[in-house]
Amino acid sequence: MIDTLIDLMTKISKRRVRSWNIAPIAVWVFLAIGVLPAQEPTDTNYDEKKVPIYSLPPLLPKGSETKTNSERIAFWKDQRRAEILSLLEQSVYGKTPDAPVLTRAEVIESSDNALGGIATRRQVLLTISPSPEAKGLDPKRSVQIEVLIYAPKKTNGEAAGQGVPAFIGLNFYGNQTVHPDPQIRIPKGWMQGNSKIGIVGSRATEKTRGVYRDRWQAEALIKRGYALVTAYCGDIDPDNYRHDFSDGVHPLFYKQGQAQPAADEWGTIGAWAWGLSTIRDWLETQTPPDRVIDAKRMAVIGHSRLGKTALWAGARDQRFAMVISNDSGCGGAALFRRCYGERIHHMLKPVGYWFCRNHATYAKRESELPVDQHMLMALVAPRPLYVASAAEDRWADPKGEFLSAKHASPVYEWFGKKGLPGDAMPAVDTPVVGRIGYHVRSGKHDVTMFDWKQYLDFADKHL
Repeated sequence: MIDTLIDLMTKISKRRVRSWNIAPIAVWVFLAIGVLPAQEPTDTNYDEKKVPIYSLPPLLPKGSETKTNSERIAFWKDQRRAEILSLLEQSVYGKTPDAPVLTRAEVIESSDNALGGIATRRQVLLTISPSPEAKGLDPKRSVQIEVLIYAPKKTNGEAAGQGVPAFIGLNFYGNQTVHPDPQIRIPKGWMQGNSKIGIVGSRATEKTRGVYRDRWQAEALIKRGYALVTAYCGDIDPDNYRHDFSDGVHPLFYKQGQAQPAADEWGTIGAWAWGLSTIRDWLETQTPPDRVIDAKRMAVIGHSRLGKTALWAGARDQRFAMVISNDSGCGGAALFRRCYGERIHHMLKPVGYWFCRNHATYAKRESELPVDQHMLMALVAPRPLYVASAAEDRWADPKGEFLSAKHASPVYEWFGKKGLPGDAMPAVDTPVVGRIGYHVRSGKHDVTMFDWKQYLDFADKHL
């Protein structure tokens, strides 16, 4: 813990320090990543009796109760979905640029005998730059995203180039943390200070190899017939807590003279979500015999802040066939209006850059938001959606995550799909599953084999 704090303070001291007080910043940073759960803000509410009385913004405007299901579906597809997406862009995540890009792929390592012989492995470097057709953008700018792909080995009876379903998600500290496989390349770029797992001088070391193996369960996915696609989130946009948007993907889309996104333009979560869609774009271009992934059967998954990202990616990009949120909390699956656990104002100083600048307007004013997160989840409909919480992760508000999923259910029902069964939160370690699935797992803020078992069972049913 002390070493980690020292790493952070060293990092901050070497960066531009505006007018901020460093010591409180360090505490807030560690709170945001779950390192100092005991030092939560003094105004954190964990008392259900103190949850304010609230009313949620409606999924459909007044008068829609007289519509038939077919009319509701048509209105949702033709108008309301776009309205909600725009409101989320303006008030939470920011607008994502729609300028075209060029993606160049280089296979930098591959093996047909990975994970003890049950999988293939490919490591692909994607270089992404603005298309020359993108007016006002500099085609010389680029970012590089290193993608790790594990896929089941094909049997003799399978057609060459026939893709398999896949889980796609970003990781926090590099692809080498996903599995101890010695062939996985270690990133050379900047990373958050975390000496506990082997981040030294803001760089990954060999010690980081496989530290989050349990969160990814690569072998379990392969044995169930699924591929795993992952990339380091910092390749897309560094999560550096001093973000001035001078690095990462944002500058690719700056117009002449622009130095940061506008108040209603994307923050880091928006950039990460864009990265997931861009990786999917490239996967969809693969043709036999190079195709190993069926891009039409991809589940986007994320944990914590990357769970927020998975939800936003799945809401924006309807090509993702399934969406999974694990312990995503405030700005993810949890309802803002409950004001329970983490809140908007808790995130502003340490990680306000995750969201658009307009989002800060609603600090301690959650009831004035034109949206809430049940609307974000409704944008996934009618695709399968799974939301998971952890009983000891009160900061992420498990009840608020359940209620978001429950209040999104009407849209699924319009489409003739069973939403989230039951009206009350299920018992711990007791999943409830319709077209929306939910469980609250015993334990802390993490991804476990229990979680993965539910996701794989859900995928078996829907992918």
